Amino acid sequence: MEEAVEVVAQPDGEAPMSKEDFEALARFRFAVRSYLRFSEETVREHGLTPQHYQLLLAIKGVPGREWATVGELADQLQLRHHSTVELVDRAQGNGLVQRVADPDDGRAVRVVLTDRGQRMLSVLSPLHRDQMRRMAQALTPPRWGPDAAGT
Repeated sequence: MEEAVEVVAQPDGEAPMSKEDFEALARFRFAVRSYLRFSEETVREHGLTPQHYQLLLAIKGVPGREWATVGELADQLQLRHHSTVELVDRAQGNGLVQRVADPDDGRAVRVVLTDRGQRMLSVLSPLHRDQMRRMAQALTPPRWGPDAAGT
């Protein structure tokens, strides 16, 4: 006997998800997970943990500057402050980052990449970019609603 499923009201008056919507969502999730697996395996092959690569990328990716605060990194990495401090400690111990006093605020600390951290990014990031290019279509989020038909 089939179990009855309650249809929950959709936000903004949208129609309930169709079978095709679920299939598109599943394909997209698979593509994201495939990319993440590629990333995890690639950085490990180069002697880093995925978390260290994410940290390096978060620092280098700060708009307009070459450093970040621990608070900014915690936000970017979606980690708690104390977890980010521990990650920075481990990365510093591995020679990937260093802490530098903020010249404008003696209480603040900047986290910057070391030469080794820069080199690791210069090797790993092009590999990630190339993989994203190969997966571009699969990593494009599905289109929903009226936009899905190309209108």
